[in-house]
Amino acid sequence: MTTTEQRLDQLRGPVPPVPHNARTIAALTTNPACSRRAVMDSAGVDKRRVAARVGFPPPYGQSPFTITRTRAFEGQVKANGCAELLRMLREVLDLSIPEVAYHDLEEAGGNTSPEVRHALARRIIQAAPQAGGTLFDHPLLRLPVGGRQVFLEPDLIAFRYEGTFYIVEIKSFAVIDGQADGGKVAAAAVQSAVYVIALRRLLEDLGEDPGRVSHDVVLVNPENFSNHAVATKVDVRRQLTVLERQLARMKRIDTLLEPLDEELTFDLVPDRDGSPTRPESELRSALGHIPARYSPDCLAMCELSYFCRDEARGTTHALGRSVSEELGSVEWIDTALALAGGRLAPSPEQHEAAGVLRAALRLRNECFGLPA
Repeated sequence: MTTTEQRLDQLRGPVPPVPHNARTIAALTTNPACSRRAVMDSAGVDKRRVAARVGFPPPYGQSPFTITRTRAFEGQVKANGCAELLRMLREVLDLSIPEVAYHDLEEAGGNTSPEVRHALARRIIQAAPQAGGTLFDHPLLRLPVGGRQVFLEPDLIAFRYEGTFYIVEIKSFAVIDGQADGGKVAAAAVQSAVYVIALRRLLEDLGEDPGRVSHDVVLVNPENFSNHAVATKVDVRRQLTVLERQLARMKRIDTLLEPLDEELTFDLVPDRDGSPTRPESELRSALGHIPARYSPDCLAMCELSYFCRDEARGTTHALGRSVSEELGSVEWIDTALALAGGRLAPSPEQHEAAGVLRAALRLRNECFGLPA
């Protein structure tokens, strides 16, 4: 009898697990019903290399230009003892801090190891109630994901003097005329929610009330087309609910592993140079053993999305989550078309969807002046 940890090691092969970060954890929320992603992420499988081996390498990655721009903007916001940041925090959070204690937690006495930095963050944050209004720069938090501890580093935590912690995230995308790109704001909100959960877990470990971490996070962005910074308070309660549910699902990963063959593995069998030697057909077959729940949203967030899109071709899932949810048990596009045209009698589970499809076809024909 093998343990869950042994099963996950078998799936990954004899290589270290790919580490999670806030970005990858946030990506879990885009499609929480996908068993394939949940299993592979719990095992720490390198999905990027697997996707490349089966002929669908992901065409994206984090832009070096974006990383450089973000670092420069962060440096500007934190310059002169975080003077600009404090101005915005006082406005957004109604702070009234006569003196600010600033802690740089990027290293601990020259030691940059994650374990030491996390221990330092625990000690400093535990002492925060006696420290008055306090800023913590780059504290290293920790969060269990799929049975493994993941180290996470938010841009900054602002500690309010009444006793509430706020996550502060600095992003380089602009707010123009009071509006920012909705997709980018949503992604930043989910990523910030990951930090909220991690900080709440830390307070729990310290025997303190996790409710002291606010569900409101502060996003700092450039305003209009200048480098002038603006701060906005964002409520992330909805994102917290989805993340907590998905993280709990990954804790129960043994229920997803139970139906899988014990010999199943995504080991790429690298040669001496590290190049994969696993036959493509064999790896494709292994992927097919774990059901995926593809939707177009996956393209921006999952390294395997292009493979899954090809696999889902012809299904209603490939048309998007709203379509597949509306059609319920109608899994295939050909079935939907046949139901709409009356060429197929619906099963009891398909009666409601068939009515929707027939009405949609009737409206389409009326719009184009076609016979009903």
